[in-house]
Amino acid sequence: MLAGIRTPEGHFTTEVAGAADAPLVLLLHGYPQTRHTWREQVPALGAAGFHAVAPDQRGYSAGVRPDPAAGLAAYGIDRLAGDVLDLAAASGHGATPFHLVGHDWGGQIAWVVAHRHPERVASLTVLSRPHPAAFRRAFREDADKQKYRSRHHKAFHDPGTATRLLEDGGRRLRRQLRESHVPEAACEEYLSVLGDAGALEAALAWYRAAGALASMEVGPVTVPTLYVWGENDHSVGRAAASYTAEHVTGPYRFEVLPGIGHFVTDQIPAAVTRLLLSHLAASSR
Repeated sequence: MLAGIRTPEGHFTTEVAGAADAPLVLLLHGYPQTRHTWREQVPALGAAGFHAVAPDQRGYSAGVRPDPAAGLAAYGIDRLAGDVLDLAAASGHGATPFHLVGHDWGGQIAWVVAHRHPERVASLTVLSRPHPAAFRRAFREDADKQKYRSRHHKAFHDPGTATRLLEDGGRRLRRQLRESHVPEAACEEYLSVLGDAGALEAALAWYRAAGALASMEVGPVTVPTLYVWGENDHSVGRAAASYTAEHVTGPYRFEVLPGIGHFVTDQIPAAVTRLLLSHLAASSR
């Protein structure tokens, strides 16, 4: 169900399912996706007895879109992590632990929140994005050509990127998604949000505010963690994925998906749902 959640920072466009007093599962999308990436998981979580909340994140939601030209601090990692706690509080879980799920950039934020606020996170599930320290090591060693895999990070600092991606009806952005095996219907859902120049500039501001993602320092995670990685992921090599285990000291499960790429919720949504529900069940005992 489409809904809105208001925090002190503004109004987040959100998909929700399940009873408001049920255990909260907060799902964070990555780039260039939106809340729609969780189209299969949100109703399944609601039916399984959870309160699922999947927002269009800062900049993607029109109601929380500070102008990047006025300064990038509004898109820095501290503010992005703060949004997670604000959303949990606005969903009625300001004092109780919640389950946190993230893909790509949403995964990056999830790792940060789980490290900084373990008392708030009942469990962590991350798709594709390795622990930041694992990524930093793989990038430094250039394991699996990680620098080449991450070349788009630097390109996103170019101020002309958004214009190029959106020209001709978003031809380049659509092509990138299609080449990553994202179905046409999903491409249209993502472009319904990111086809707006303001939204895309804000999405790219996340990268610009972060500077070099390979320099971000995040400590070990102690909460129960499920990490899911597709072996055909074009942006994350096996080394970065494998190194992640070194940075989780709590219960840890690493699932490798043969033949699957970066956009796992678009390629095999049912498998993602099964893995997620299994992890939540184990973490709720």
